[in-house]
Amino acid sequence: MNPHEIFCPNIACPARGQTGKGNIAIHSQKEKRYICEVCQATFTTTKGTLFYRLRTAPETVILVIVLLANGCPIQAIVKAFGFDERTVRDWWQRAGKHCQVVHEHKIEQAQLDLQQVQADEIKVKRQEGHFWMALAIMVSTRLWLGGAVSVHRDLDLIQALANQIKAVALCRPLLLAVDGLASYVTAFRNSFRTPVPRWQHEKGRPKLFSWPQIAIVQVVKKRTEGQLTITRRIVQGTQQMVENLIRQTQGQGMINTAFIERLNATFRQRLNSLARKTRNLVRKADTLEAGMYIIGCLYNFCDPHHSLRLKLSVGRYGYRWVQRTPAIASGLADHIWRPAELFNFRVPLPHWEPSMQRGRRSQRILELIDRWCS
Repeated sequence: MNPHEIFCPNIACPARGQTGKGNIAIHSQKEKRYICEVCQATFTTTKGTLFYRLRTAPETVILVIVLLANGCPIQAIVKAFGFDERTVRDWWQRAGKHCQVVHEHKIEQAQLDLQQVQADEIKVKRQEGHFWMALAIMVSTRLWLGGAVSVHRDLDLIQALANQIKAVALCRPLLLAVDGLASYVTAFRNSFRTPVPRWQHEKGRPKLFSWPQIAIVQVVKKRTEGQLTITRRIVQGTQQMVENLIRQTQGQGMINTAFIERLNATFRQRLNSLARKTRNLVRKADTLEAGMYIIGCLYNFCDPHHSLRLKLSVGRYGYRWVQRTPAIASGLADHIWRPAELFNFRVPLPHWEPSMQRGRRSQRILELIDRWCS
């Protein structure tokens, strides 16, 4: 137990979310509990992790989640470990919610020069109809940017994905490569706009100005009479801009959606309900969304990507390869995470801010501001 690496999870505490401030002490070594000396609240070591209030050993839970995230059917888990199926599904939902919070903290709050993004949808079978899962990837670092799940393949689904891409993107030259679905063009044009306030004498909502240097390309595939025809077209942007961004992110090649298609294959391989011919159908959208975030976080933080490795010279001994994950290549991590590190990651709370009040603040409030808001 290391209190210097732990922060207070009490939302009402002025020291919440801050580590290394000396306010956390060990309350019980036997029960593995800490105490915050500011608010006097006690909490367990698993607070804020996947394993909070679970009776099963964390090593067993991690083993089950990793097996499920690599295509193992849930029925095999039940027979091999002897757990109830409802227990395993509860662990899966917990892991999905935890990975979603980690993704929102590490990926969606980051500001990256994306350069080129590819997006596509996966059609998922369910007992009555289908689900649609839209995904997006940053081409240069292979970073999974996010996804959305819906019953319909419509503008709402694509708009939710476009909003996630825009939240990560810096206002830089950006190439968006998609298939022939017309909703992508509408969604991207709606998302990549910035509201500019009007003058004081003007009324109405803020004006929306489109981001400059946004290029949109489409790859339309049609199969007629056994022959596949591929049409590549530039919907927005110039030919020179598209070629420059492709050269910067791919090195060579033409307009394509190959990178997102490879990511789709990775998701289909690791999540058994996404296989094209399977009897393990999805029942609820929450289960599919949980699996999407689990696979996505493991892919971003825990799985080294072969194309991202770097050659490191070791002098007269030649060289060796340094493995990197998409998160390392994007500057969001400094080492390859283990699954235990992912599921034990605690998302810090926002720092405490004093409430607005009229008049002079008390001496105690001023002391708290001086210590925790500096």
